Amino acid sequence: MASTSSITPFLPLYLQELGFTDPKKVLFWSGMIYGANLLTAFLFSPIWGKLADRYGRKVMLVRSGIGMAVTITLMGVATSPVHLLLLRLVNGVLSGFGPAAIALTATNTPKERSGYALGILHSGAVAGTICGPLLGGLMADHFGLREVFFYTGISIFVAALIVIFGVKEKFEKKVKAEKKTDLIQDFKIIVARKPIASLFVSSAILRAAMIGTLPLIPLYVQHLAAGSDNLVVLAGITSASMGIANMITAPYLGKLGDKYGSHRIFIYAVLGAIVFSIPQAFVHQLWQLIVLRFCTGACIGGMMPSMNVLIRQYAPVGMESRTYSYVNCTVLLGGLAGSLGMGVIASNFGLPMIFLCAAGLLIMSNIWMRVNVFPHITQRKDSAALAVGQEIIK
Repeated sequence: MASTSSITPFLPLYLQELGFTDPKKVLFWSGMIYGANLLTAFLFSPIWGKLADRYGRKVMLVRSGIGMAVTITLMGVATSPVHLLLLRLVNGVLSGFGPAAIALTATNTPKERSGYALGILHSGAVAGTICGPLLGGLMADHFGLREVFFYTGISIFVAALIVIFGVKEKFEKKVKAEKKTDLIQDFKIIVARKPIASLFVSSAILRAAMIGTLPLIPLYVQHLAAGSDNLVVLAGITSASMGIANMITAPYLGKLGDKYGSHRIFIYAVLGAIVFSIPQAFVHQLWQLIVLRFCTGACIGGMMPSMNVLIRQYAPVGMESRTYSYVNCTVLLGGLAGSLGMGVIASNFGLPMIFLCAAGLLIMSNIWMRVNVFPHITQRKDSAALAVGQEIIK
């Protein structure tokens, strides 16, 4: 995650190095190149998930790591924006490290410890996302923009080697040939398993709420710290504060989920995020925003790990990777919708309104979970208790 996030913030600058001087062209191509990776990742994620269920999750991690290492290294020798666009498209096709890692962790960890394990994984991903832009900036300053792609490619290749030699997977290939299904049939089978479809919807809503405000935080910092000479640094601190808190709390909240139930941790985490999101619309000083963003991040650390645990519990047996791949698709759509929607809201109603909208989305997610997911959790526990009682009677 540190490697992949280290290059994204510098794509516009790299385009300028390739010869673009017109700001409008730089913005246009930046949007195209950034979106190209998301588009192909969205389209191919279910395919890799299907192959992971058939041949194992570890091989998908290695495939993704080596593939991204090659394409990102080649970006360092691109001579035109078209080359960069094509390589980003290919990179999206070969990506999928995150969903494969989640599926492997979820299926190779005892269920009573899966919350803690997925919390640790989430914490590592967030830590990488925070450190990536900083490392990329330092490398670009010392070595140049092209060299960032080379060092990033090497780092991702090292991550693939760690998986090859350091990760063990308990995967038993089915001897009996399973019925061949296409991606649409797979999707129908997965969403027919209640409450998976409801969890998909909630994941998209959460992503829209969490990601939608992020691109606009620097503008809000500029408003609160008008006249400051260190706006870039202050914006970085404000953005990182939420990620740092997220990284710290995710393992602990995951452990509490193993003990008391991931659905309970999810509800309280979302309630906490709502409580800390609303005041962000009314702050007058930057330190207040930083504190509230930190507290929000601490709550967010209990959301997606808990969601991944619940998905693991209800995913069809043998289709876990495909389920997480479709979750990844819904998350990508939610993030895209959140970014676009919050931009429209901010331009029409002002920046403070985005925090109220984020809180509104979180409230919607909580209500959705209570109505469509929690009854199935209660029913499952009652059925398990009844089965134990019948066994005792026998």
